[in-house]
Amino acid sequence: MNLLQTIEAESIAAIAKDVPEFRPGDTLRVGVKVVEGDRSRVQNYEGVCIARSNKGMGSNFTVRKISFGEGVERVFPLYSPNIESITVVRKGVVRRAKLYYLRGRTGKRARIAERREVRSED
Repeated sequence: MNLLQTIEAESIAAIAKDVPEFRPGDTLRVGVKVVEGDRSRVQNYEGVCIARSNKGMGSNFTVRKISFGEGVERVFPLYSPNIESITVVRKGVVRRAKLYYLRGRTGKRARIAERREVRSED
């Protein structure tokens, strides 16, 4: 590992965020800190993860939801201090890394099948 990668790995470890395992196609609930004047609160943003970019400290993911009939996408930096929590609501089965094709689909056409966990019996 070179010096830059070492420094980046140390800074990620210093943040010590609890980031769950998730992939594109999963439905996420992201708790975002919202500052209004002198008060702050946590607002949940729930939608389908349509993209994920893993670039060390610059990692981010895109979440898409339908709000009042209009598609809304938001890009979240993975290690941002403004992200309170990330929760995986359900896992989806997809065969692409980027789900940009969902932008052109609405209603039942935009559904994603749920991924079932395979348990081994010992």
